[in-house]
Amino acid sequence: MNICVVGTGYVGLVAGTGLADFGMNVTCVDNDPEKIEILNNGGVPIYEIGLAELIQRNVRQNRLHFTTDLASAVEKSLVIYVAVGTPSRPDGSVNLEYFDKVGVEIGKAMKDYKVIAIKSTVPVGSAKRLRQIVEENQSEPVEFDIVSNPEFLREGAAVQDFTHPDRVILGSDSKRALAIMKDIYRPLYLLETPIITTNNETAEMIKYASNTMLALRISFINEIANLCDEVGADVYDVARAVGMDKRIGPKFLHPGPGFGGSCLPKDVKALNALANENSYEFKLTRAVIDANERQKNLIVEKAEKFFGTLAGKKVALLGMAFKQNTDDIREAPSLSVIRDLKRAGAVINVFDPIALDSAKREVDGVNFCEDAFSACRDAHLAIVITEWNEFRNLNLSKLKNVMAQANIFDTRDIYNPERLREMGFSYLTIGRGSYRHIAPSFNDITFALPERIKRRINFEVTDISNHVGANN
Repeated sequence: MNICVVGTGYVGLVAGTGLADFGMNVTCVDNDPEKIEILNNGGVPIYEIGLAELIQRNVRQNRLHFTTDLASAVEKSLVIYVAVGTPSRPDGSVNLEYFDKVGVEIGKAMKDYKVIAIKSTVPVGSAKRLRQIVEENQSEPVEFDIVSNPEFLREGAAVQDFTHPDRVILGSDSKRALAIMKDIYRPLYLLETPIITTNNETAEMIKYASNTMLALRISFINEIANLCDEVGADVYDVARAVGMDKRIGPKFLHPGPGFGGSCLPKDVKALNALANENSYEFKLTRAVIDANERQKNLIVEKAEKFFGTLAGKKVALLGMAFKQNTDDIREAPSLSVIRDLKRAGAVINVFDPIALDSAKREVDGVNFCEDAFSACRDAHLAIVITEWNEFRNLNLSKLKNVMAQANIFDTRDIYNPERLREMGFSYLTIGRGSYRHIAPSFNDITFALPERIKRRINFEVTDISNHVGANN
């Protein structure tokens, strides 16, 4: 079967390559000549584990092709996947400019029956919108069907997610189109992958509901973590115990600096905007948006509370990507942290093993370093912002020796607090109230107590010391 995939971003390139690996003859189309040239020369414009090898294999077997010629690709294909970007507008609603333009071009190029499969994340009602655009731009009436086929790919694990999905959603009222789409995904039958068929609107809503639920879980555990810091509880023990409840489960109960990337922030805002457009106040989406922004801001707030002031302090930021195993820094917590550190007057060193080039295109006013130790040299504080395995396995003795002060803010809980205590590090974290300060002094222990209790403790310690001295 000949398939056209419009868009070679994270979704389009992974989907096109995955479909080729299913045995389809796939042409990936993009209006960016530079990106297509990279792909035709054997390069890959994005970092995604396993993708380069998969592209090379399918290009070698002549099943995967790249072009800027949309009309030619549409003409020879039975199924056209739309996988273009749908970024957020300032009010959180979805910008469908690229989506609409593709509809216009598909309509102009269509000569016979096609199935148009929507992979882009689009608001409910977009399938109807696309149908109208295609029909208005046909030179003569040509039959076609539209299937809403949302993606659920995790950056850093997108290849695995495409070839071994939890489920496939197919939204359409056309039996013919659904039969064609099921044939495309036939290799997944051996994996007993559920194929869920519904109407277009339901399929579109499933995508937003799924991502908003994930964002809600992350925001919930971050809120619990912040409260744990106030009351002296350990959020990791809390999350572990809560996750053992089979009604809840352990997934996405990992506190951190807030979620980022190209999906969750955009999709939560889009669902909130959709609710507003339909005169419905979706209080949970608004709360998730606000909680996530606050979580990003708390990082520098905690650091300022620890030091008193960050003015003139050298801070090493370890990680720029919004998560490990990707070079994507869109909506990454690191961007908020850098903004707040600049406001506080800190000197900022940055290192990321993969996303440094992406960061250099988006960030200025920081020092980009070649490795973690260079970033931490003479630093007063190291902030772990991305959970790269490389950071988990750092030589901490060496790290301590190159730093001006042995202070670590571990926003991802990748280190063992007891080990850091033994090595003499001061330690900040999220949600581990019992580890507020590692290697504490007496004043550290008592700093949060009411004054009357402090005075009593000081009296008793002094009294004990006097007795010990007398006995000696």
